[in-house]
Amino acid sequence: MKVLFSIAAVAALTAGPAYADCSYPPPPNKIPDGSTATLEEMQAAQKAMQTYDHAIKAYTDCLRLEHDAALAKTTDMTPEEKAKQTAQIESVMNKKNNAAIDQEESIVARFNEQIKVFKNKGKDTPKDKKK
Repeated sequence: MKVLFSIAAVAALTAGPAYADCSYPPPPNKIPDGSTATLEEMQAAQKAMQTYDHAIKAYTDCLRLEHDAALAKTTDMTPEEKAKQTAQIESVMNKKNNAAIDQEESIVARFNEQIKVFKNKGKDTPKDKKK
C-alpha cells in the first residue's frame, strides 16, 4: 500500500510541468435567442454552458498547478529575487484567473437573460376573456 502511495505521489509531482501550458477554453458558439428558440435549443445551450463551466474549472485548476510549479522554482533565489518573482507569478495567475471568471460570468448572465425571455415567451399576449 505504501508503495502505491509513493508511486502516486511521484506521479503527481512529476505531472506538474505537464500543466505549463493551460489552454483557455473557448466559450459556447452561440447563445440562442430566447424569443425564438425551441426547448431543444435551450436545453442544448444549457448543456454547452455546463460543459463550458467544467472547462473553466479545469482551466483555473490548471492555472493553480502552473502557479504552484512556478513558485517551486523560486527556492534557489535570494529573498529579494524570490519576493519579486512571487509577486510576478501571483499577478499573472490572478489576471488569467480573473479574466476567465469574468468572461464566464458575462456569458452566463447573457444566457440567463435569454432563459428569462424564453420562459416569458407568450405571456405578454392578452388572454381571451370568456364571455
